[in-house]
Amino acid sequence: MLTIGPYDVTVPVILAPMAGVTDRPFRRLCLMMGAGMAVSEMITCDTRLWKSRKTRLRLAHDGEAEPRSVQIAGGDPDMMAEAARLNEALGAQIIDVNMGCPAKKVCSKAAGSALLKDEALVRAILERVTGAVSIPVTLKIRTGWSPEHRNGVMIARIAEECGIQALAVHGRTRHCMYRGEAEYDTIAKICQAVSIPIIANGDINSPEKAKYVLDYTGAHGIMIGRAAQGRPWIFNEINHYLKHGTHLMPPDLVEIRNILLDHLAHLYEFYGERSGVRIARKHVDWYLHANHCGQVFHRVFNRLECSVAQCDGIREHFERLMNGEEIAA
Repeated sequence: MLTIGPYDVTVPVILAPMAGVTDRPFRRLCLMMGAGMAVSEMITCDTRLWKSRKTRLRLAHDGEAEPRSVQIAGGDPDMMAEAARLNEALGAQIIDVNMGCPAKKVCSKAAGSALLKDEALVRAILERVTGAVSIPVTLKIRTGWSPEHRNGVMIARIAEECGIQALAVHGRTRHCMYRGEAEYDTIAKICQAVSIPIIANGDINSPEKAKYVLDYTGAHGIMIGRAAQGRPWIFNEINHYLKHGTHLMPPDLVEIRNILLDHLAHLYEFYGERSGVRIARKHVDWYLHANHCGQVFHRVFNRLECSVAQCDGIREHFERLMNGEEIAA
């Protein structure tokens, strides 16, 4: 069990925050599929930008499962503190500080993993944010700025001193982006160096890998990101394996179709027809590729212009797959 402030996360397998992915429909789905907690897409600390429709949707948490964890990003301590206060007022129950995103458009603004180069600024931001809210604050980092500067242990100690109540660590540096393989030695050192809960992240894409990372690092939980795209049931698979040591049967074509259609329905409801249809395309592509469900179909799907046509196309495609009329590869 993973404890974050007053919240006991009984299933320590968490959906990682991913910009453009972990919106409310996807968080809802992953929680249904066994995730113990889901962290929102990151929200800029620049409240002047909160009037955009995209940010307003990210700020909406009505009816979401608890605990509601909202990630904020930025490099100004006062702005981060204000963003944390406002998100608490809007219903956030946990504030997660982003110091792990490697994207250039984030790091170029001295935010995300760029902050790891400036330990004094890290401390200032964490002190201001934890002092601004009455709810738990967590932090997501990478192992350092570059392979030559893996200061994850020092950042973890600063985080603990500042009152951070859980720390997620991606097993790559900012310089590595998503290239190469994640390393877990630094995460293991962080687990030994601090007493707050540590959540391991990076390249965890199977039940066996989840168990290996937990055993190797001594982490209190794991965080799943890209492996859940098109395969949200990975959380149930990991939970079952950790508990029983055996594998769940993978979903069949009927189950995949039904999960996908349910996901699309909530995308249309949340975003509206026009945006929902556009956003559905990337999710369908992930489902088709992750499950070898006739990837060529995504080119046909991407030309469909309304929700009814998209859903009908999915039903027809899976019907052909189940009848053996189309190769699922």
